Amino acid sequence: MIKKIKKFIGMLGPGVVTGAADDDPSGIATYSQTGAQFGYGQLWTALFMLPLQTAVQEACARIGAVTGKGIAKVVRENYSKKILYSVAILVLVANTINIGADIGAMAAATNLIFPINFSALAIFYVAVILILEIFTSYKVYSKILKWLVLSLLAYPITVFIVSEPWMEILKATFIPHFELSFGFFFIITGVLGTTISPYMFFWQASEEVEEERASHISKIGGRPKISTTFIRNLRIDNFMGMLFSELGTWAIIVVSATVLHANGITNIASAADAAKAIEPLVSSFPNAGLLAKLIFAIGIIGLGLLSVPVLAGSAAYALSESFNWKEGLYLKLKKAHGFYGIITIATVIGLLINFIGIDPMKALIFTAVINGVVAVPLIFLIGKIAKDKKIMGQYKSGRLSKILVSLTFFAMGIAAVAMFFTLGWS
Repeated sequence: MIKKIKKFIGMLGPGVVTGAADDDPSGIATYSQTGAQFGYGQLWTALFMLPLQTAVQEACARIGAVTGKGIAKVVRENYSKKILYSVAILVLVANTINIGADIGAMAAATNLIFPINFSALAIFYVAVILILEIFTSYKVYSKILKWLVLSLLAYPITVFIVSEPWMEILKATFIPHFELSFGFFFIITGVLGTTISPYMFFWQASEEVEEERASHISKIGGRPKISTTFIRNLRIDNFMGMLFSELGTWAIIVVSATVLHANGITNIASAADAAKAIEPLVSSFPNAGLLAKLIFAIGIIGLGLLSVPVLAGSAAYALSESFNWKEGLYLKLKKAHGFYGIITIATVIGLLINFIGIDPMKALIFTAVINGVVAVPLIFLIGKIAKDKKIMGQYKSGRLSKILVSLTFFAMGIAAVAMFFTLGWS
């Protein structure tokens, strides 16, 4: 039994790390706002998104594993430069804005506990992230941060501590609910965007390549020599990562709806408002509010430390592969100046965004919406690559993968169009 558990844990890698990074500060803020504003009205999205998110990320992981190349490099070799540079720019812009929002959230969350200058905190976190990402093995770094991700358990634990209207929750989980308003489609685009995010596409594909390098997988004609067992394990890893991600999404929406929406808090205006969602978890302790803020702050900081390197790293993979520069976290700084230069520049620009007077909590939600719009053309391209026999050979997409990726493209496209269409009504 212990051997089976160890074997199963050994399968987990890029998929689980990507799934953990998916519930980043932007995700927590967006899901919290969803529950606060619409109660259980958008709870069905967690169940609806699971097969879609899994299919898109499986396609990305398979592209990286089969070709031994990141998505941008595959695009460079098979499509026009216009498409290549459009893809790279979309990812760089979306990720840089996301980095800025996450850094701001980390500083704002820390301010709940320690009254330290916001700017000083933001600069401190950027320095820590860059030092660890550039000078430390990401595998070592991510192992440390995975323990901080456990703070997300505060939400599923709170679900079972608070008295819940379970029949209403089950109904909202399985039966979709829609409202023809800009606010509804704005938030639902954000929910889709923060869950099925562009940075995840590039990160997981490139990390599969990193895994193959670390495992010294042999190549035939420049392509990795992989087996059906390898692809099966990749799919298990990917599904587990996306399952954990969606369970986190569901729990955050439920807790926010029960604790915030039911008590008249329908707008998340600050990190303190978001932290109130888990106060019932520690309500029996003295200073429950402070303890809830501490748990919330640890979650935001831990997930920020995990997700910002993923955001910067995926942008660096996209740009480096586009210009055929040496790339990879396995390389030392002196051998990959361009790759680490992009990581540094994207992170520093993200930091500077926080000095132009943007509210951190609002920035997180707007970032999710931007990701929801940017993801649409990228999903179309990923689906096209994954089903191309010339590129993927025997591991091209099957019927189910094609259907689910296409459904994801149309669902996110419709949500984005509906958001812009209802903007005229607001």
